[in-house]
Amino acid sequence: MSDPLSEIIGLLRPRTVFAKGISGAGRWAVRYAEFGHPSFCTVLEGRCRLAVAGQEPVVLEAGDFILLPATPGFVLSGFEPATPRLMDPDEAAPGGELRHGTPDGPADVRLLGGYFAFDAPDAALLVSLLPALIHVRGPGRLSALVELVADEARADRPGRDLVLARVVEVLLVES
Repeated sequence: MSDPLSEIIGLLRPRTVFAKGISGAGRWAVRYAEFGHPSFCTVLEGRCRLAVAGQEPVVLEAGDFILLPATPGFVLSGFEPATPRLMDPDEAAPGGELRHGTPDGPADVRLLGGYFAFDAPDAALLVSLLPALIHVRGPGRLSALVELVADEARADRPGRDLVLARVVEVLLVES
């Protein structure tokens, strides 16, 4: 039997570019300009706010998963008022944890996120068929898949690129 979703994802040919830990504490807010690559995030613990251009703001909680197939501009923040600091997605190198707000002490939120690229020549057409924001509530397979993507992205093992491509495909199907 034909599975159209799997066929679309296979045609997109996703590959991971970047994945890392992100945390925030105290008063913080970051703004990312539109950068077009598909991005993903799962909330490991705590809560934060996500305001994606053209969408209603959402509160993200532990276990939530977000997929932005063509990442528009967005603001990620804590709940205390703060002026968003402009971030460059290419500036944050993989590895370690990116910390926002108060540098010391426990984090109010911990996330695992990143972005990837589609290698298909007609990716823009296929992505236009997907919703701008996919938000899945609750713990489960998506969080585990994002952790696998991050682990594999940090590793320098044989077959890394092949494994990453397959895990990202599964992540997209699940979301």
